[in-house]
Amino acid sequence: MIDVHTFENKTAAYYTLGCKLNFAETSTLGKILEENGIRKVRPGEKADICVVNTCSVTELADKKCRQTIRKIARQHPGAFIVVTGCYAQLKPEEISHIPDVDLILGAEQKLDILQYLGDLQKKQKGNIVTTPTKDIKKFSPSCSRGDRTRYFLKVQDGCDYFCTYCTIPFARGRSRSGTIEQLTAQAREVALSGGKEIVITGVNIGDFGKQTGETFLDLIESLDQVEGIEHYRISSIEPNLLTDDIISFVARSKRFAPHFHIPLQSGSDTVLKLMHRHYDTDLFARKIETIREKIPDAFIGVDLITGVRGETEELFEESRRFVESLDISQLHVFTYSERPGTQALKINPVVPVPERHERCRRMLEISEKKLHDFYYKFQGTTRPVLFEQPRKGAPMHGFTDNYIRVEMPYRKEWINTCRPVKLGEFNESGDALLAIEI
Repeated sequence: MIDVHTFENKTAAYYTLGCKLNFAETSTLGKILEENGIRKVRPGEKADICVVNTCSVTELADKKCRQTIRKIARQHPGAFIVVTGCYAQLKPEEISHIPDVDLILGAEQKLDILQYLGDLQKKQKGNIVTTPTKDIKKFSPSCSRGDRTRYFLKVQDGCDYFCTYCTIPFARGRSRSGTIEQLTAQAREVALSGGKEIVITGVNIGDFGKQTGETFLDLIESLDQVEGIEHYRISSIEPNLLTDDIISFVARSKRFAPHFHIPLQSGSDTVLKLMHRHYDTDLFARKIETIREKIPDAFIGVDLITGVRGETEELFEESRRFVESLDISQLHVFTYSERPGTQALKINPVVPVPERHERCRRMLEISEKKLHDFYYKFQGTTRPVLFEQPRKGAPMHGFTDNYIRVEMPYRKEWINTCRPVKLGEFNESGDALLAIEI
């Protein structure tokens, strides 16, 4: 039984590392605590509770988590520190030895945080509450706004793929998802609260509905009927699960933006096999061609990993040539990092770390050119833009339906509204086009 008086006049600070899915879940954690009388801490105020939602996608991510926890302990002396997320699920014992950590919650317990806070008394060593990954069954719905205009709607969690380089199935468990009825209701709530854009997120969203007999296509068709939402964006979706029917639906839909984010990871079939990916470069190239045929204006972002074990110089060059040949808009490039417990550790040869970073740099050069060319192609055209709340002193900014960043002078009445604008020249930093009011 939770003693609500324990939480009277308490404040909480929230810290999120990693993916959009984590941000959605942190937002839900905040709502849970707020509904039980725990107010979000104000700037400069010391918090009674600090919640850290962690990432563990790379060794660097683990290091950032540890640094963040220590920094929080200094900023909020005496606070009850809760650590959750992927790092907490994978390495709870390691976290329990970090000074000032009081509670470590695994993936299954994350959104049941109230049950484990107790009397908020500091501990000598962090209390660990986790479920073995193989036993994680529950799907916990989450939807976040954060500090920006767009919302992130979690529709799926976990993964059944077990790629050789990846720890996500061990951190989040097997694939599971919400129901269409449940998720469509959440989208309606976003619309009623004034939300205009929703990003559909998860670990492997194309795998949606395995337990319920529903499909991802069924889901997006239902979401498309929710009045009040201007744009939906589909976050990362596996190429083998991005069906032609999904692409065709986006092409004709009322609200789904012409925007795709598709993980490639390598442009070499040999490396894709070493990774245990579920497609080859021929399939990937066909997906890009289908999108361009049906939605010529679409923004296409692609994930890539450089320097994985087994990626020889020749195979990297093969990957680089394939990536250059694709009619895509941008690359999101990650440098490979060894993760304990993954099958990739058995693969040779090992790419030296400096060479991994050099390959990353070369791929980023390709990305910069492709993004510039994509923006350039739309100069002088008119596109709808959803404008966001800018930082103090910063220019107004927003994104077109096909994800071109635009800037213009501040207009308060334009915040969280979708307006057609003409796309002009590049801004001074070259990362956005200047919007011209029409």
